[in-house]
Amino acid sequence: ASDVYKRQVRLFQFQLEHYEKVEGKALSLDGKANQLSQMLRSHLSMALQGFVVIPLFAGYDHRQDTGRLFQFDATGGRYEERDHAATGSGSVHASTVVKLRYRAGMTEDEAVDVVVEALYQAADEDSATGGPDPIRGIYPVVASITADGFQRLADDRVADRTTALLESLAGGRAD
Repeated sequence: ASDVYKRQVRLFQFQLEHYEKVEGKALSLDGKANQLSQMLRSHLSMALQGFVVIPLFAGYDHRQDTGRLFQFDATGGRYEERDHAATGSGSVHASTVVKLRYRAGMTEDEAVDVVVEALYQAADEDSATGGPDPIRGIYPVVASITADGFQRLADDRVADRTTALLESLAGGRAD
């Protein structure tokens, strides 16, 4: 299934590159979100068969000088979110953690801690959600998006933040 998602991401990237070559200019963030919405809508028949991809789309909007976040539904409906979004079967649990812990002006490390905890709690409550697994060395992919672009955080850094979180959670549990 992950290969299908990777192909969809590559197709979306190709569509955006094609537009830029034909038009001679970059597509706005709103335009990119609209393209993704159209792509989802064109795959509605697959969604009705159970092959559903529900993406989150985030980027930095240079026209508005701010980060923006979009959530979609299986029919291609597009919804702009304010501070956070989650999708998937564990999204209710992940969203709860983010709602409780998010605050404006967080440092990058604080934001990473919130994201890792949200995934951990979602995986703990939902068997279909994969969470961090330090025994197997599996950690989430975490990235930041700023005016300077997309920056994936180093796996070692995410592993360190995850280990610190798990140690703090273990310290708070009664045996």
